[in-house]
Amino acid sequence: MRSIKGYQGYVSGGINVKGKFFAIDFNPEFYFGGAGECLDFLNSWPSSQVNDFYFDFNYGDFPQYFGSGKTFFPWWGQSKITVQFGGFEAGISTKNTWWGPGQWNTLTFSNNAQGFPHISFNTIKPAKTFAGNLEMQFLMGKLESSNLRPTGIDELDDQFFDPLSDDWRYVNGLGLTWYPKWVNGLSLGFSRTVQQYSSTLTDRFIDLFPVFQGFQKKNFFENGNSVDFDSNGQDQQFTIFGSYRNIPSKLELYFEFGRRDHAFNWRDFVLSPEHARAYIFGFLKLVELNQINRTIQIRSEISHQQESVNRYIRYSGLTGLSSWHMHHQARGFTNFGQPLGVGIGPGGNIQTVEVALTKDFDKTGFLIERRENRQGFFYRSLGQQNAKKPWVDLSLGFLYDKQFGNLLLSSKLQFIHARNYQWQLDPSSTPEFPKGENLTSVMAQVSAIYFWKKREGK
Repeated sequence: MRSIKGYQGYVSGGINVKGKFFAIDFNPEFYFGGAGECLDFLNSWPSSQVNDFYFDFNYGDFPQYFGSGKTFFPWWGQSKITVQFGGFEAGISTKNTWWGPGQWNTLTFSNNAQGFPHISFNTIKPAKTFAGNLEMQFLMGKLESSNLRPTGIDELDDQFFDPLSDDWRYVNGLGLTWYPKWVNGLSLGFSRTVQQYSSTLTDRFIDLFPVFQGFQKKNFFENGNSVDFDSNGQDQQFTIFGSYRNIPSKLELYFEFGRRDHAFNWRDFVLSPEHARAYIFGFLKLVELNQINRTIQIRSEISHQQESVNRYIRYSGLTGLSSWHMHHQARGFTNFGQPLGVGIGPGGNIQTVEVALTKDFDKTGFLIERRENRQGFFYRSLGQQNAKKPWVDLSLGFLYDKQFGNLLLSSKLQFIHARNYQWQLDPSSTPEFPKGENLTSVMAQVSAIYFWKKREGK
């Protein structure tokens, strides 16, 4: 689903066939929706501020306006054809994959963007080793650009937008999770992805499988010039993550930390670990209510993409460069204009808390969220003044899920109060007493899943 104003819908369904040595999922998707919102507020901004706003668009593929009229997009969706042997499988897929322990977001691959076609070799159950269990996935895939201009304002797009390449991007990824045998409930892992446009791709082993390249950028330079990485427009993301589940107390704690840029050498990494970083922290706690046969579920997560303050020194005083999922050559870690990992927009941060009463698939509860929009733009363009404040969304949502036999219904009603909406000043604002414009909106979501042949206990 897209982050747009207006209605949109998604329909998916399919069949699964499994043999002794193969598995086939045919699960197409059908998306339909509106065009989104034209960013008319930019027309009242000075050129320097508009130029700063377009920085995110020129370092990524994040359209806010999806063209005039309605959109209908059929796709292969969550489909795959694989051969299986023991605990491993290999095949072709368009399924979304999720790497990392996050509940709402993850730094690499999530279900935020449309799935992309890829060749995959992965485990389908933990592989046992002398040091514990391992799960892994190695993939090679094809990412597409949106081929859209970002705002819907032709005059501004003509002047400030650097057009996207119509070339597709090759992505190579490796993710691994280790469950050490000596500590029950602990898991540790890493992921690495590298992408580049197909026009710069060669048949060398290190180009086809760049996840096996070295981690120090100094290895890619000769006579002060990059010969293998930046010169080919390659962009990488590397994350480490961990989770600890304490079964007796029904508590899980987890984190994920990522960098999207090579350190020049190990000294650079040690002295400046916060450069080009993003991170996620979260927890999940269950409290059993045996008297009413219900469980209280409390969970929370923080996702932070905003560039760290070391940019002021590292980039000669510039007030902000690209943040997570952005790159000046590969134009963002996205597919059809949607981030593959964190889906809250470039440079955005979010904090979420959810409390719910659950039983099996039934859920009744609420969530509270705080979202900071485009922090990179704000501090790049508006951070040195006092009148305009950061655009922050505060929201309260109500959740209700219910299972009726083979039918599973899920719903959410969310009220969003945007403070300093679009960084605008209220008409009653004065220079002596600046006041941001606020806006309250409503988001409603309903989904239904029907199992034609639901197996017992599934």
